[in-house]
Amino acid sequence: MNDLRDRARRAGLSREWRDAQGRDQIVADDALDAILNCLDCDTGPTTFLSGDQGQAVPLPGGWQPGAALLTTEQGETRSVTITLGDGATILPPQWDIGYHRLEQGACALTVAIAPRCCPPLPTIPSWGGAVQIPSLRDQGKAYGDFDSLARAAHVLGRAGAAALAISPVHALFPADASRFSPYAPSSRHFRNIWLASAGAPTCAEDALIDWRVAAPDRMRDLRTAFDTLPPQDRTRFATWRDQQGEPLQVQSVFDALHGYFFTRDGAQGWQAWPEAYHDPNGVAVARFAADHRDAIAFYAFAQWRADHGLATASAAAESAGMAIGLIADMAIGVAGDGAHGWSRPQDLLNGLSIGAPPDPLGPDGQNWGIAALSPFALRRQGFGPFIAMLRAVLAHAGGIRIDHALGLYRLWVIPEGASADQGAYLSMPFTDLLRILKIEAQRARGGRGAIVIGEDLGTVPPGFRDVMADAGLYGMRVLPFERNQQGAFIPPRQWDPRAIAMTATHDIPTLAGWWTERDLEWRAQIAGRAVTDAERRTRADERTALWQAIGDGAPAPDDASTMVDAAIAATASAPCPLVLVPMEDLLGLEEQPNLPGTIDEHPNWRRRLPEETDILLADSRVASRIATLNARGALCPERTPR
Repeated sequence: MNDLRDRARRAGLSREWRDAQGRDQIVADDALDAILNCLDCDTGPTTFLSGDQGQAVPLPGGWQPGAALLTTEQGETRSVTITLGDGATILPPQWDIGYHRLEQGACALTVAIAPRCCPPLPTIPSWGGAVQIPSLRDQGKAYGDFDSLARAAHVLGRAGAAALAISPVHALFPADASRFSPYAPSSRHFRNIWLASAGAPTCAEDALIDWRVAAPDRMRDLRTAFDTLPPQDRTRFATWRDQQGEPLQVQSVFDALHGYFFTRDGAQGWQAWPEAYHDPNGVAVARFAADHRDAIAFYAFAQWRADHGLATASAAAESAGMAIGLIADMAIGVAGDGAHGWSRPQDLLNGLSIGAPPDPLGPDGQNWGIAALSPFALRRQGFGPFIAMLRAVLAHAGGIRIDHALGLYRLWVIPEGASADQGAYLSMPFTDLLRILKIEAQRARGGRGAIVIGEDLGTVPPGFRDVMADAGLYGMRVLPFERNQQGAFIPPRQWDPRAIAMTATHDIPTLAGWWTERDLEWRAQIAGRAVTDAERRTRADERTALWQAIGDGAPAPDDASTMVDAAIAATASAPCPLVLVPMEDLLGLEEQPNLPGTIDEHPNWRRRLPEETDILLADSRVASRIATLNARGALCPERTPR
């Protein structure tokens, strides 16, 4: 057993951990053994180091005191003197931010020099909306797309919003209309082509998106657009395709293969394909690519169309006066049977899925069924997959929200087929990932920079939020979650100014839905029972407690609209530099976009907003809430700039 535990320690697996209630827990030895059997712990020789601007960087063994050659990312070469200090060789402080090459004799490695922190938010308190792109109503379309996003960004920007946070736009599975969750992508390096605009409006009036019809319709329209592409646009597409190189070709080949085998056999992922097609560099795949050039070109075209649409939406946000613009969302992992898992399985933690340990909100824990980047592979590959992913997500954004930012520090990994409580925490190269994040955030938008928001909800390790804040990452303070140790709601004026303030997220009840107990009704309905009297009494007590934190001393109102007004006003008074309000809360809607833990029981990622954005914002009650948000400077207590 001692050998097992030593192996776990060397791999970065934690046998002991502390749960959300502060209780110490121990991972069973058989669970550790199952996880270790899935890990390829070889990191290879050290070829990548990171350091902070203006600080010395300790070097690994093999380097000697004396002269060395540093080639900066810009191609400038200079001689540097490696010194000896505290028993280790040290690269003297460097000031050029970026990825540089250090050489001395047979020794060579990449040194990443990071700025002190990520770009800060504007000092003037501001606000933004948050939207699930498909939920947008737009000129009779079956669901919102990047053109719809551009229109919504224009309207919100003119209304005073500084930012618009969006759902993830990672590549999904274009041939399979059942796989529409934005948090289980095929790849995070490319776009969801269903969001590329094409074709005439379908005059859809339904409250819910029928992806089984809408997705194939969009693919048909994109195919028509490809077949009728004017010569000038075809030239622009060809140029863009050449610029994207091999990664786009691989993504397009995967999409063509997936479409072929899904249509023929119903195969949902590459593991269900004939074995000859499991190797992206094999003879069978090369033959398929040669025989299906047109299909592959079409999927590349759809990526071009999607990327152009997202860029246009970003430009619309900026031209409407948004100081921040679009805030992109980066999912924590990928579906293992998607393009990334097929083309680069060596990047991922194969045989393991990620999730969350048991906690009061999920007594059984959570298994998200997705794969994450391997910490050992990241070190072996000089963090190339992480860098490429960040650049793809930040390409057309003024900010990035990192889903489950705790995953930069540690991941709850679960063997395939095991329950979530059979997992353990696996350490990630947190310091290196943070430094890379700072570099890429500073470089975004042509050097103007992008803000970084880390979702720091759930079981947070001690000191994690302080490290995030020191690196310039903003945490998230969400109204229903901000409570003291006694369970009382903390007034927003007392929230942490190093975070952004939110009324809700896509995974929790809307303000109105919580107030009217709509979430309790959904949970009871799914369980096949009625809401219990105890649940209603508990919620009544919580409503009273929340009103004490946000109200004006009057009795709690019966109508949800008054509560929504007060909640938005209270959240606007937080000392946080940015308030994000989901569109559902701005409009006072009861239904939430996603109910975690459900698939078909609740219409996740299918709800549509009731009207187009300009019509919605013209409503007097919505306009009043926007006026409250625009008055943030007068509502907020003084803040100390970071």
